[in-house]
Amino acid sequence: MKKILKKVLKIILVSIVIFYGAISIFPFIWSFITSLKPTTEVNMFTIPWKDLSFKNYTYIFKNFPFVTWLFNSVIVASLVTLGNIIFNSMAGYALARIEFPGKKGIFIGILGMMMIPGQVVMVPTYIILVHFGWINSYLGLTIPFMFNFFNIFLMRQFFMGIPKDLEEAGYIDGLSRFGIFFRIILPVSKSALSTQFILSFTGNWNSFLWPTLIGRKQSMYTLPVGLNSFYGQYFQFWDQVLAGVMLLSIPAILIFIIFQKHFIAGIANSGSKE
Repeated sequence: MKKILKKVLKIILVSIVIFYGAISIFPFIWSFITSLKPTTEVNMFTIPWKDLSFKNYTYIFKNFPFVTWLFNSVIVASLVTLGNIIFNSMAGYALARIEFPGKKGIFIGILGMMMIPGQVVMVPTYIILVHFGWINSYLGLTIPFMFNFFNIFLMRQFFMGIPKDLEEAGYIDGLSRFGIFFRIILPVSKSALSTQFILSFTGNWNSFLWPTLIGRKQSMYTLPVGLNSFYGQYFQFWDQVLAGVMLLSIPAILIFIIFQKHFIAGIANSGSKE
């Protein structure tokens, strides 16, 4: 009887997951199909199979500086992600392993900053960037976002779960603190680093608000900001917009597929305690 109940429960759970997955992926599939439609067929629920083509994709490359926007997005997302991985990991390691005055206060401050919405510090951050002359520049789009309080907390929690024996072995071999960090700690932290990589890259790749404020010139637009220019005052070309959205989604999807195993392991291990 118990085996039958287990099978029934398993079937129910699998059915729920499949149903939820279908609901989740349907908008993406429909968006892709719409991006292939001609403009006259966008608002039709039917699928004009004979008229589907990649004309919208070629159109946005020919009539918009899409390559420039793509280049800006790659540069900004890559630099911000690299900065986050380096600085957040170093800060997390310091909070996990190094004893220094004010350590607990700093950690409590980081937890407190995680609770403050980004919109609260938007105005003072913008004013600082104006005084630095970083508006419409890669400096303004990257440097202020090269650290993240949540990722510092994530790395700190992960490092707390690493046995100290590894570090002691490094000291015996004559490694310095930096040597231990880069040659021992980081190589065994692939899951946490992959989690941080996914969160940082996808977050900055899809970022819209800050790049809109900082990159005012069309030559400094990132992809999300550039796609916003597809909207007219009285009309929207949804076929072209969705073609751009599909291209925007590809890198984030590929990255998550490649690193999903490490991502799940990193989230699971970040709750470890010493």
